[in-house]
Amino acid sequence: MSLDSIREPQKNSLNRFRFLICFGIVLAGITIGVVQKMLDEGMLGNLSGILERLDISNYFGRFAIWILIGTILSVYAKRPLHAAINCFLFFTGMIAGYYVYCNCVLHFLPVTYMLIWVVVACLSPIMAVICWYAKGEGIISIIISAVILGVLFSQAFLITQGFYVTHAPEVLTWIIGVVILYRKPKEFALEMVLSLGVAVIYQLFIPYWG
Repeated sequence: MSLDSIREPQKNSLNRFRFLICFGIVLAGITIGVVQKMLDEGMLGNLSGILERLDISNYFGRFAIWILIGTILSVYAKRPLHAAINCFLFFTGMIAGYYVYCNCVLHFLPVTYMLIWVVVACLSPIMAVICWYAKGEGIISIIISAVILGVLFSQAFLITQGFYVTHAPEVLTWIIGVVILYRKPKEFALEMVLSLGVAVIYQLFIPYWG
């Protein structure tokens, strides 16, 4: 079975339009990186207090939002290669914005955390190509979608020791993921059942990651 039978790539965009998309993705990554660090340091005035009460600062320090952004950049790309480029550019821009701000404005550089995110950025093209097929057809596509939703679900709810909401922003993140990866009713039902299985396995083996 060829990968095109799961999801067929669309025709390439015009080079100029594709360049603008890439530029916008890099700019968005840099902006989010800078804003995220400003949130961490409470440098947005009264807005920082409001966002702190909404748990937004901690939200950007966890993985669910980045998984969702990576998924969006991947599944809405026209081709797997575009998905890989989109994710790599975004995470590279985000890392650049965050750590250049740390170094140039705050005059410190957390090298260990930076290296972790560099690894994430380097791995993001591979994950993006896999995620691109989540919007395709057939059982492989359903499984990929289920893994994504299962991980997002496990970030929002604790299900191995009762049932608890762990983080309210992650609940919204999971809902957005469900909307993005929605498919035909029977396939969607299978997708959700499989995602619950993924969430259980996730919380049993790596309960504190994310």
